[in-house]
Amino acid sequence: MKTRVLVIDDDASIRESMKKVLRREDYEVLLAADGQEALDRFDPQELDLLLLDLNLPACCGWDVFEEITAKNPCVPVIVITGDSAQYRVAKVAGVGAFLEKPIDVPVLLQTIRDLLAEPKEQRQRRLVGRGDRSRRVPSSAQHVFEDLRARYSTPYQWEPPVGAFPSGKFLQQRKANQRNEHENKHH
Repeated sequence: MKTRVLVIDDDASIRESMKKVLRREDYEVLLAADGQEALDRFDPQELDLLLLDLNLPACCGWDVFEEITAKNPCVPVIVITGDSAQYRVAKVAGVGAFLEKPIDVPVLLQTIRDLLAEPKEQRQRRLVGRGDRSRRVPSSAQHVFEDLRARYSTPYQWEPPVGAFPSGKFLQQRKANQRNEHENKHH
């Protein structure tokens, strides 16, 4: 029997892209355009993995996460979002992985393989806050910036020459002098 992956995302192009990528890897792919549709159409007990966008119409992604993991606490969940600020919540909630959009497909596929290979006991410990932390995968754009920074950073810490930039005291003195000049002109 094929591994069943439920993809919940309100963006049809993302759902279809995920379906193509995952079917090529021999997964059975189920799609839902929003959280309520996912909850109405699919039995959490029959899922092997959940790919969940958080910004959904009709039903918040976190509500979907809560309801599905209440019924099937061992299902691995990968949160996919463009909102990196949600990582702290994801970590506390015990999600298996947190991927930021845009998604790097090879990283997504490896993350899926890793989570499916993870023992159920480890997933349960993470859900109750006692296991390994959630994996965080920044967007592919973040990887590009980190690579550029590593490639083109200076090999030493640059220090400006003494006096190159005005210090706080210099600016305070300059303002005081300007005030005095202004007052002297008006007297």
